[in-house]
Amino acid sequence: MKLQGQVALVTGGSRGIGAAVCRALAADGAAVAINYRGSRGPAEELAAEIQAAGGRAIAVRGDVADPAAAEELVRRAVEDLGGIDILVNNAGVAHDGLVYTMAMDDWLHVMKVNFGGVFHCTKAVLPHFMSKGAGVIVNVSSVMGERGWIGESNYAASKGAVNAFTRCCAMESARFGVRVNAVLPGFAPTDLVAGLTEGATGRSIRKQIPLRDFGRVQQIADVVRFLCGPESSYMTGSLVNVDGGAMTALGLGRP
Repeated sequence: MKLQGQVALVTGGSRGIGAAVCRALAADGAAVAINYRGSRGPAEELAAEIQAAGGRAIAVRGDVADPAAAEELVRRAVEDLGGIDILVNNAGVAHDGLVYTMAMDDWLHVMKVNFGGVFHCTKAVLPHFMSKGAGVIVNVSSVMGERGWIGESNYAASKGAVNAFTRCCAMESARFGVRVNAVLPGFAPTDLVAGLTEGATGRSIRKQIPLRDFGRVQQIADVVRFLCGPESSYMTGSLVNVDGGAMTALGLGRP
């Protein structure tokens, strides 16, 4: 197992892509701190599942939009699991709406969680990585950060910020042996994008994807695990699309 002896903190790890990432990292030998904000039950069940399979895992509550909470997440991972080697910034929210009618709270909340969470957790973990001269950060962004879509201005802007931050952080951190990359999922059915992948809307969007299918959370998690492992040791500052070819097509940004 290529991640044996390493410790990973996965934000938003109780469900969807985050839960799949926790399973993938644990299966490859990593101990996992599963962060959640409100989904205590699923997070504890996932930790128990990993433990039953012979791995190590803990469930840790915390709101990544709060810098103090982000520092506490890192502290818990270090104290309870013996260190930290990998940070997967996955936590995210969506409040879709047209710019003309969007409430300011919807704009600010999405930015505080989706980008603020990445910033806070990265800042909290960097002293640990820099002191030992090694560490891996993988940000779960979105193809929306590189393209436009009707009703997604706040979400797309937050992910665009994550993409730019990934590049800059990679440049600053490389001299300390820290690698920073991002995974950009396309449409993968989760609670976050259920409205876009179901019914007639889902059928219409699926036809616009060159591979003619939505992604599976396991497929996203496999790429995250690759970026966490030794096979990607010469990669930093990369934005890796996992979208079935969706970004190769010129669409209208709507179903």
